[in-house]
Amino acid sequence: MASQNLLLSGMSCASCVATVERSLRSVVGVWDCQVNFATDRATVHYDPTLTGPEALVAAVQSAGYGANPLNADLPLVDQLAAEDRQHQRQQRQLGERLMLALACSGLLVLGHTPMMIGHHLPWIPSILHYSWVQLGLTLPVLTWCGQGFFVGAWQNLRYRRADMNTLVALGTGSAFLYSLGATVFPNQLQEQGITPQLYYEVAAVVITLVLLGRYLESQARGQTASALRQLLDLQVKTARVIRQDETIDLPLEQVQVGDILLVRPGEKIPLDGVVLTGGSTVDESMISGESLPVPKHPGDLVIGATLNKTGQLTCRADRVGGDTVLAQIVQLVQRAQSSKAPIQNLADRVTAWFVPMVIAVALLTFILWWSLTASLSLALFTTISVLIIACPCALGLATPTAIMVGTGKGAERGILIKDASSLEQAQRVQTLVLDKTGTLTRGQPTVIDYRCLAGQAQELALLALAAEVEQYSEHPLGQAISAYAQEQGAQIAKSPRVENFQAVPGTGVEGQIQGQWVKLGTAQWLTDQGVDLTPLATRAAGWEAGAIAPGVPGARTMVWMAVAGELVGVFAIADALKASSLEAVEQLRRLGLDLIMLTGDNPQTAQAIADQLGIEKVLARVTPDRKAAAIQSLQAQGRVVAMVGDGINDAPALAQADVGIALGTGTDIAMAASDITLVSGDLRGIGAAITLSRATLATIRQNLFFAFIYNVLGIPIAAGLLYPIWGIWLNPMVAGAAMALSSVSVVGNALRLRWLRLT
Repeated sequence: MASQNLLLSGMSCASCVATVERSLRSVVGVWDCQVNFATDRATVHYDPTLTGPEALVAAVQSAGYGANPLNADLPLVDQLAAEDRQHQRQQRQLGERLMLALACSGLLVLGHTPMMIGHHLPWIPSILHYSWVQLGLTLPVLTWCGQGFFVGAWQNLRYRRADMNTLVALGTGSAFLYSLGATVFPNQLQEQGITPQLYYEVAAVVITLVLLGRYLESQARGQTASALRQLLDLQVKTARVIRQDETIDLPLEQVQVGDILLVRPGEKIPLDGVVLTGGSTVDESMISGESLPVPKHPGDLVIGATLNKTGQLTCRADRVGGDTVLAQIVQLVQRAQSSKAPIQNLADRVTAWFVPMVIAVALLTFILWWSLTASLSLALFTTISVLIIACPCALGLATPTAIMVGTGKGAERGILIKDASSLEQAQRVQTLVLDKTGTLTRGQPTVIDYRCLAGQAQELALLALAAEVEQYSEHPLGQAISAYAQEQGAQIAKSPRVENFQAVPGTGVEGQIQGQWVKLGTAQWLTDQGVDLTPLATRAAGWEAGAIAPGVPGARTMVWMAVAGELVGVFAIADALKASSLEAVEQLRRLGLDLIMLTGDNPQTAQAIADQLGIEKVLARVTPDRKAAAIQSLQAQGRVVAMVGDGINDAPALAQADVGIALGTGTDIAMAASDITLVSGDLRGIGAAITLSRATLATIRQNLFFAFIYNVLGIPIAAGLLYPIWGIWLNPMVAGAAMALSSVSVVGNALRLRWLRLT
């Protein structure tokens, strides 16, 4: 499948979104598409052997809308610049039309004021009272300022559909045509028993108010994508590159992989790479949300757009263009903002029949009041009010604006959310399963003690054998043993001697050296291999209980070693807790989550870690292939489960969980399988992500409730429900103002998320 982004124009409400989506899905080869009303963007997934961008654009145009394909090869900053130019052009056109409409409508209201208050006001020019002058003031409002409504309504008629343009055009057009008849044929109307009245100001003011609402809405919608633009603004435009012993400044797009970059104190690091020389501290808060500067030395990774603070660095550029961390973050945020949450389906279903229903209610209103009162004015006014007050715009904006602001807010804190459905699902989480190694702990275990049965003379030789086997393992425990052997001065063979190496997930590693099998792993695994562990069982039991030395944290992991089927030694390995783990667990408990620690470690070690953190439930000795099954078992109990992990062996469990949360300090495959990624690896981001999800979904529900209740109450009132009781009817101009404010209030409510305090 291929993907294509289209920049759309001409959409006015949620009904337009449904129409564009139907048109795109009707194209042969289109697998799926999502249209975002808040960004005027369509994302289409299609089979490139069956269709292409030209056919997609033609489908949108055949539905009466505009579409421009966005070149995927263009940098994202250029794509957003194109969107900004379109938005600014539309904003400028709206502003120009609004200014003229305000001027004409103001004069029309002045001309109509004496009739409303019942007596003449000498300071109002009498010329404004003349019907032909009022006609002249109304025509530019309808024909130019409100041109889009009538053109859109005509296109809808051609394609046998209806949207907001239809409602506005019918309402204002009815008021204008009635007034035009009263101006041109006053005597004929009187002969028919109809008192000629002028409603030019109604038509003009309604269009002006709707334009005002669109203008304010457009401004507010522009702010919803501010987080994405702020991320892009972090990127520097040039890099200082060392080539052939010469330092030159190059545009960022000209820097190649392998180029040597010079970064001085106070400058931003241009691209992702590795420190070659120098030492400094780097502020990575703009990417990860972590406020403390990170020390950097030769061999350390650096991220583009982060700030070099204290020392000069030379770095090798390893990732450029769209491969950098910042570019991938921006792309992920953009995809999330363009996605559609499941809760949006409700609004989509309502929108499908909303406008036809409003037109039907308007017709019934006209017939009812005309038959009951024989008053054309009352029947016309109530009908126009019904048409004008109905607002599918608020329904269309309720979800996407909140999603855009919420995902953007998360990105600012280093919380990357895969899509809108992940954000929605996160607020339902009841049970949170936390991996131990690398998640709750630092993931950098250290050998605290080592006991060798063969005596001190053979200790270094056996350590060398252990290191030779473990150097093929990527497991943190294996790396700890290799590092310990080197620290103790073991002479490790430079040329590979290990044959038939095999890593048994969750249990250990083995390999042959000069014909002897060397095995390192869990007690259960070696026991199953026929190795007698009795000689060191007492010592190991003491270690596992934490009885090693004062001040050394409890909870040890035992790695047993056997050579040629005989026990030769045991390693006691400790993995310290992350500094943020205790605070994060307390925060998650305050959020009402049921916490479970999941680990392949032995029960004693796992329970000791859990006791330090206050986690009551522990699932220990769970092998990697059983982690997903453990998640599935919890789901079978009816729980909504989130899994937090960082390693390759966590990927199946992350994918199985209702919400997978990966640490950005972990492996790429874990992040690819997850729904939420914490860039900094700080566990406090879990609580922040849950808080953000709950607040965003609460905002969406508020928006949808407001949009629904607005129409449920507004349409009956506009239809004259209160007139028989209190003699109150809704002026169409008030209806227009209410409609305009409804969309603005929905967007404004979503923007409140920008100031949300994440725990």
